[in-house]
Amino acid sequence: MAAATTLAVSGCCRISISSAANLTVLSSDSFTTPKSSISSLSFVFHGSENLRRRLVRKKFRINALFWGPRKTVGPPDADISLGDFLLSGSGLEETSKISYSPRKISFSVISSISEVSSRDWDACVLDACGSDKLNPFLTHGFLSSLEESGSSSKVTGWLPRHIIGKDELDNIIGVVPLYLKSHSYGEYVFDHSWADAYYSYGSSYYPKLQCCVPFTPVTGPRILIRNLSHKDEVFDALVSALKDLTLKLQVSSLHITFPSECQWSFMKEKGFLQRIGMQYHWKNRNYKNFDDFLMDLKQNKRKNIRQERKKILAQNLTMKRLRGYEIKAHHWDAFYKFYRNTTDNRWGHAYLTRDFFHEMGSKMGDNVLLVTAEEGGELVAGALNLIGGNTLYGRLWGCLPESYFPSLHFEACYYQAIEAAIELKLANVEAGAQGEHKIQRGYLPVPTYSCHYIVDANFAKAIEGFLVRETTQVRFVMKLLRDSSPFKDGIEW
Repeated sequence: MAAATTLAVSGCCRISISSAANLTVLSSDSFTTPKSSISSLSFVFHGSENLRRRLVRKKFRINALFWGPRKTVGPPDADISLGDFLLSGSGLEETSKISYSPRKISFSVISSISEVSSRDWDACVLDACGSDKLNPFLTHGFLSSLEESGSSSKVTGWLPRHIIGKDELDNIIGVVPLYLKSHSYGEYVFDHSWADAYYSYGSSYYPKLQCCVPFTPVTGPRILIRNLSHKDEVFDALVSALKDLTLKLQVSSLHITFPSECQWSFMKEKGFLQRIGMQYHWKNRNYKNFDDFLMDLKQNKRKNIRQERKKILAQNLTMKRLRGYEIKAHHWDAFYKFYRNTTDNRWGHAYLTRDFFHEMGSKMGDNVLLVTAEEGGELVAGALNLIGGNTLYGRLWGCLPESYFPSLHFEACYYQAIEAAIELKLANVEAGAQGEHKIQRGYLPVPTYSCHYIVDANFAKAIEGFLVRETTQVRFVMKLLRDSSPFKDGIEW
């Protein structure tokens, strides 16, 4: 039996793999050399989720995947009372629905969003986002669907630990969606290499606190506060409460992922490390229709998109955009099958349950847009979108197992989303993470943000140095990608 071989790769966890055949080396993933007749291979990789998925598809047998002790690590029992904060503000803005000026705010931690009424939670969301920029993923309906369906729970490693801020009359004036995590999956800001560094030095990275929308790389505010004249004071108090909770739970770190740029900037002053990433968004330049959008593209890009759309008609596929009551139970059952086909073949793990789609569809109503493709009356593919105040958010896609329709993915996920945004007069389409192929279809790279509070000062310093180098690389790549824009010269995006 060959000795175990360690390979350093660009990425993040320890994996033990057994294979009787030769290892096919993927040079793009930075393997230093192929190894033959390997019966046991262990290596470390730092950040490439795509590599992990491709290894799974290669049919290797994964014996272990871990970042620390195999036993479940839970938070110590502790008093997590976060105390009271006195406010010095003079009152509320006229836009606030609270008719008096609170002087004190008390913070508590709840284990389920069901402990807060949808009215109170969504009032914070509405004020934090603004009615014209409402983010549906932050609403009580979406987050409660995740919890009630078992998608975000202790079993799945997403233990709700939301922070609630109340004034002296028990009115909720601030909320923060927060989870105690036992892993780093479903976050889309990769910190696996940080976990491995902790493990290498005998420390535990998990559990950690994660402020985000589970399984959803959607941008928007994370600290959700009512419209108070002393809103900045409440913001500061909530950040202090978050840091206090991190220390009281004795966890390694607190991560706020995909916040608004404004909140991201404020967090730097509060001792958080700053990180940027990249997504692909489409911008509506007051287009009247899809052809109007195409006229802004270079001739060869315009021609390519038209050819791709013609393939849909040539395959006798019927595209539909369904909203609210138009989406029936059988649509969700079919879409769950599509979703599982995608996760089983690409990711290896389904984060969302069947019940989630039914719950979410029922609660979110007309905020849901389901794009479907039919062949001979049979549903064969679908793409899930949520409609916000000024943005269409493209999230999930899938099709029937073993089926293949050229260009259908582009049609369902990108072109139908653009048509819907134009029709609904929405300013943007967020197409999510990854996928340079989106650029040639009108989706250009934009920065995304995350903030990280690392308790251990030595690790914080090392991670900060890494983030400085990473930021330079990300901004450089974004410039290169934007230079390859499909839009005509002179069109500002």
